Amino acid sequence: MEFLFALAIFLVAFLGLAAGLMLTGRPPQGSCGGLACVGGGACEVCPRKSAENGEEKDG
Repeated sequence: MEFLFALAIFLVAFLGLAAGLMLTGRPPQGSCGGLACVGGGACEVCPRKSAENGEEKDG
């Protein structure tokens, strides 16, 4: 019974996240901007990383 309850909670959370993505029409976005910040490696173009290092990012 506990398994079904936990499964139901996960399904509701999953469906809520999916509905939010579909209703907003935007792609998923992580802390570094998702696909908007595609670069050549580990978040090299991330504006947050640049701000933490004290650098200004043009763009």
